[in-house]
Amino acid sequence: MVREQYTTVTEGTQIERPENQYVYEIGIYGWRKRCLYLFVLLLLIILLVNFALTVWILKVMWFSPTGMGHLGVTKDGLRLEGESEFLFPLYAKEICSRTDSGLLLQSTRNVTVNARNSEREVTGRLTVDVKMVEVQSQQFQINSKDGKPLFTVDENEVLVGTDRLRVTGPEGALFEHSVETPLVNANPFQELRLESPTRSLGMNAPKGVHIKAHAGEVKALSQMDIVFHSSDGMLVLDAETVCLPKLAERAQGPADSSQRLYEICVCPDGKLYLSVADTGTTCHENSHICL
Repeated sequence: MVREQYTTVTEGTQIERPENQYVYEIGIYGWRKRCLYLFVLLLLIILLVNFALTVWILKVMWFSPTGMGHLGVTKDGLRLEGESEFLFPLYAKEICSRTDSGLLLQSTRNVTVNARNSEREVTGRLTVDVKMVEVQSQQFQINSKDGKPLFTVDENEVLVGTDRLRVTGPEGALFEHSVETPLVNANPFQELRLESPTRSLGMNAPKGVHIKAHAGEVKALSQMDIVFHSSDGMLVLDAETVCLPKLAERAQGPADSSQRLYEICVCPDGKLYLSVADTGTTCHENSHICL
């Protein structure tokens, strides 16, 4: 309680002080004061509880000056130790593993990696699924450690940059369209077969086609005709022995049973047949074979 007295004093005069005194009460009293103390106590309790929860969260989440638990913050970005599980998409400029371990990306369904442009449109996608690995891009390329292209695929062509393409499947390689290559060969001591089960097979080269078998034989099998055609040159059979075992021949008579010499005759259409050799040609005698 504060007491205030108001007195007017003028120099040279004397005025008696009034006897009346005015008393003013300042402050909060009664139930208001008790409610205020209770409210302050409640705020103090909430503050202590919040402080305890903050300390508990910091301890459980392993917060430290360098990061949170296995997740550390460095000048180059974030460093994550151990295994981690992401429930939503992860956006990052670069993901790399430690120098002494590999990088493992694992998912119960599939793993998808997308590349987007400045307009957030997907320009490239790599999807690893249970049944297949799918790549969606304008061009797919595999390089060696020296940066040399080994395998390149785009909408127009497939380019193999290695010195040799080896197909190890038991059924070989199946091509639905043409193939351009400077050399086709088989493994040592194995056969090389070129066949077209239902259509034709053609080999074209502006400077010649060479077929070689260094340690075996060359076979050409066909259900219909095999045609050798040379527009400006000739057909050369360069061998010690030329064998045509199934040429048509004239039926031998009794007098020709011991004859073992034949001559090769040619029909106007190019058909070959055998005729028993004599002192003179006998092809005209057996020309009916050409009919």
